[in-house]
Amino acid sequence: MGMEEGSNHRDTEFERSEEEFLHKEITQAILGAAIEVHRTLGPGLLELVYEEALFAELTARGIRVRRQVEIPIKYKGSVLSGTYRLDLIVDESVVVELKAVEELLAVHRAQLMTYLKMSGTRVGLLINFNVPILKRGIMRIAL
Repeated sequence: MGMEEGSNHRDTEFERSEEEFLHKEITQAILGAAIEVHRTLGPGLLELVYEEALFAELTARGIRVRRQVEIPIKYKGSVLSGTYRLDLIVDESVVVELKAVEELLAVHRAQLMTYLKMSGTRVGLLINFNVPILKRGIMRIAL
């Protein structure tokens, strides 16, 4: 009986690591596409330009992506008249919020966390294209 419990525990850990790997694989694909966009366009453009380019790059790579996805705002069981708009949702599992700002702030992180909670998605990427090296403009959040 002790072995069964240990075995079940290992199975649960294995399933969790498979799920995390799936999200890791998708986020790596997104980051590869974002690096290509940044390498081609460089910093200094409007957020909308990067959104369009990243959408095109992901689509060209055969990755499922949706742009400007509306998420209803719920408050105490009611749906409010406004909506959130996610910049991108990739493979129905990773929310991508794009910025073209001097630096990422705590409010940007909070915004992405709210989007994750409201959309029921667990993994998000915050990508700031207005940096000389894109790696310095990336933040990954997992709930």
